[in-house]
This record gives sequence, structure tokens and C-alpha cells, in this order.
Amino acid sequence: MGNYIRFDWMIKRLLRDKRNFVVLDGFLSVLIGRQIRITQVLESEGNQETEDQKFNRVDLLVEDEKKEKILVEVQNDHELDFFQRMAFGASKIIADYMKKGEPYAALPKVYSVNIVYFSLGQGKGYAYHGTTVFKNMFNDDDELKLTPAQKSKFGVDEVHGIFPEYYILRVNKFDDEIRQPLQEWISFLKTGEIPDAFTAQGLKEARDILRVDALSEEDRKMYNRYLENVRLALSLDDSSRYEGYVDGHIAGREEGRAEGRAEGELQKALEMAKKMLSDGMPIDLVAKYSGLTPDEIAKI
Repeated sequence: MGNYIRFDWMIKRLLRDKRNFVVLDGFLSVLIGRQIRITQVLESEGNQETEDQKFNRVDLLVEDEKKEKILVEVQNDHELDFFQRMAFGASKIIADYMKKGEPYAALPKVYSVNIVYFSLGQGKGYAYHGTTVFKNMFNDDDELKLTPAQKSKFGVDEVHGIFPEYYILRVNKFDDEIRQPLQEWISFLKTGEIPDAFTAQGLKEARDILRVDALSEEDRKMYNRYLENVRLALSLDDSSRYEGYVDGHIAGREEGRAEGRAEGELQKALEMAKKMLSDGMPIDLVAKYSGLTPDEIAKI
């Protein structure tokens, strides 16, 4: 275990305290490229108390001073339809926070920030930014722009300022070369360490707030259990269903869960299931994440 708490655990536990907003403020400011000041944490699946039992995915919805909504999601294991879930998440926020009867000009701006620890899609990089632009179908040099009246009314300069924006950090793809503040943050997300030379906004405060030795005894036990669950989930990594996937290319499939599961893999699944059951997780969720059948789980 490193000296600092994982970012997803910070989202799960520490960001309930407004005094700790400064860390996420720093990360989002560096990522988005403007000063972000979080004013409140909004209710989302990731910051409910029941999330103490979830380890493969953590999400947090916050609002900044401009009333813009920022969804931060950390995904630990492989998910083929993750792109679709990103689109759904941003759309749901718009639907939830667009009040009935309001004009379309009141549409909330949404940022979807996705930190993933698996090979999402195909690409050579590790940091991606997606926006909505409208190109002339017969002239690539022509892009649809806002009128001066629209800019004034909506408070944005470009069309993409109206639509959701997406950020994807494929942490495991980071090449460890650091030239910019964002790369310092990605290095922390990958290694869990914050060298003294790092000066990116928010990391100075993170050195104090995210220290493992600053946790209470109860939180430290929960954190250690969370780390173990994450390790077990990553070690399985859906290998029984997606063996051979490398950036979208299929090298081969396991033929039959019962016949193809190696003894070592079965042991990992059993250990994982035992920990889940001891944490009070229902059998259907244990089966989903461990890959075991309900009958196998009942014999534990």
C-alpha cells in the first residue's frame, strides 16, 4: 500500500467534507483548463452510503460556481459498453437538472470526467477530450458557429460550450513522461505517489489530506478491505468472458466457463466471493463480480 489514498477512495469517503474539496478543485482545474470551485456534492450513485460495498466503479457528481455539473467516474475493470454509459450519464444529468417549463437556454452544462484503469477503445494516447462540433458536409474548413446574440444569451463562445464535454484518462497507458501539470496528476492516479517535485494545483493539499496514516483506525480497515477487493477484481478482469482483448482486438475466447477456468483463477474467485459475503453483499452481486454460480457460492 502506498503513502497516499487512492483517488477513488477519496471520492467515496473524503469528499463528504467540504474542507477536502480543494483536492478535486485542483484536479478539475488542471484537467478542464479553467479555475474550478466546487460548491456542492450532488446526490449520485457514487456518493451514497451503500457505495461502501462497491469497488469496481465509483462516481461523484458535483456542481461548481457557474452551476455547471461535473460527473467524475473511476472505473477499475473492463466494461465493453463504457462509452454508452458515459453518454447515458451525461444525458441523465441534463434530464434530471432541467426543470419542467424552463427554456432550453437553461440547459445545464455537463462535463463527464472518466478515469479508467483498462484499455477503453483503441488509441495510442492516455488523455482524450471530446466535444460536439458541426462541420460543413461539403467543406471541412467550415464549422457552424454561434451568432453574437447567441453568445451573449448563452454565455459561451462556441457551440461545444452548450453540449456535454467528455474527458477520458486511460491511466494504465500513461508513459510516465511528465512535462505538464496534468501529467503529474495522471502519474499520481497511476502510481499513488506524489513526489516533492510535483507542483500541479491540488497535489500540495493532497499530500496532507490523502495520507494513509491520517485515516482513522476504522477508515483504515475499510480502506485496506477496499484495496483487497479492487486487487481481486482486477486480477479476474473478466478473463472468462474477454480473454485476449487488447485495445479491441480479440486474440481468443475461453471455451466454457466450467471447463476453461484454471484452478488458480477459481481460487481467486472463491477468495473474492468470501470477502464479498463477509461484507454483506447479496449473492446475485457476488455471482456477477466473482464469476461463480449461485450454487458454487452456496457451498462456500
